[in-house]
Amino acid sequence: MRELFKQELKVINIGLKGFYEDLKKQGAKAVHVDWKPPLGGRETLEVLEALKNVKVDIEEANKKVIEILMAGQPTLVGMAQAKDVVPGMEKKLILHAGPPIEWERMSGPLKGAVIGGLIYEGLAKDEKEAEELAKSGEIKFDPWHHHDGVGPMAGVATYSMPVFIIENKTYGVRAYCTMNEGLGKVLRYGAYSQEVIDRLKWMEEVLYPVLKEAIKLKGEINLKNIIAQALQMGDECHNRNRAATSLFFREIAPAIIETSFSDKDKKKVLEFIDSNDHFFLNLSMPAMKATLMPAEGVEGSTIVTVMARNGTDFGIRVAGLKGEWFVGPAQEVDGLFFPGFGPEDANPDIGDSTITETGGIGGFAMASAPAIVKFVGGTVKDAIETTKKMYEITDAENNTYKVPFLEFRGTPTGINIVKVVEKGILPRINTGIAHKEPGIGQVGAGLTYPPMNIFIDALKKFVEKYS
Repeated sequence: MRELFKQELKVINIGLKGFYEDLKKQGAKAVHVDWKPPLGGRETLEVLEALKNVKVDIEEANKKVIEILMAGQPTLVGMAQAKDVVPGMEKKLILHAGPPIEWERMSGPLKGAVIGGLIYEGLAKDEKEAEELAKSGEIKFDPWHHHDGVGPMAGVATYSMPVFIIENKTYGVRAYCTMNEGLGKVLRYGAYSQEVIDRLKWMEEVLYPVLKEAIKLKGEINLKNIIAQALQMGDECHNRNRAATSLFFREIAPAIIETSFSDKDKKKVLEFIDSNDHFFLNLSMPAMKATLMPAEGVEGSTIVTVMARNGTDFGIRVAGLKGEWFVGPAQEVDGLFFPGFGPEDANPDIGDSTITETGGIGGFAMASAPAIVKFVGGTVKDAIETTKKMYEITDAENNTYKVPFLEFRGTPTGINIVKVVEKGILPRINTGIAHKEPGIGQVGAGLTYPPMNIFIDALKKFVEKYS
């Protein structure tokens, strides 16, 4: 024992970092291991142990998925009304964000968006009639993800709404999304006043025809290139789309000028896109959806292909468990609020825009967008650390989407449910905040996480299927 105390002290500190910091102050040689027990306790340990029994090469399957994600080439190829292109679209079908949900369990903003959608579609003349129709059972509700598309926030889409058509040119699959209305009192945040309906009608009758013809004149637009450039210009393409919208504007503006519409309409369309920094969000989302779709159904893969919220539930889907939802409660959002609003007004997390994080951008690329902290809260250091942390739960660094602040390191791509459960690190999401009551709209923006149980449940099902 005496000989032991004569030797130089070298410490490996596991767990609480405070012990390590105290040792360093004393001049001791020490290294810190950032470790904590897996979330979920014994249940988590049991499912991780049971992974030894699976009869599939997970590493090889995940490698295949990563190759699919890297090779994807999302491209804007055109526009149409939902009724003409969205698979399975019907007059009395309303698509929404997140996993499946019935009217009775819908959150305030989702109910508000449904009411607005029914009025917009002419199926109801006012709020009361729309609510009665929604309750009647005549209207069917289904997630956008069941119809090859995505919707921001409430995500409501109806029969007549125009949609972007994004094709993954590498794999030939197509994804769809409505156009972005801007911020504030808009349908996707649950507002349905006359000004909201009037704007949606103008988008259908003027904005859509002009853009449709402009895209036809311009030709296909490579969205992957725009996203890659935008990440190097200060965007993360979820809550900050200023650069991406500007790049898209440069692509489409000359073609808009060439269309056959009146100068008044063309001017209004150009002003609308220019004044809406989030216009590109409704392109980045289906771009990521189209990138991830070919990975769905890859046997033996533990890579997440969908993260989505409906304001009540948060759901994920996994490549090797095609078509199955794993659902938990939507979480509160910690963020910045518009004047006059606070946490007591906020609805839990909502929207399909987490498809951006699933594809390796959005919150996973926050280090590319230091100015995002002015919108969602936190510090520049927090934004950079968020991206660094996400490398621990993903299987690859993106070969196209790069982070200048990290020496052009590729963004963390390919969320692996095994790593999430093993390390107890949850995907980081930045998002808008909707008011909890229908009809009010956006009240802020911030940061949140999914619930841990959905990753544990997915891993349990994976073990059950492949053992």
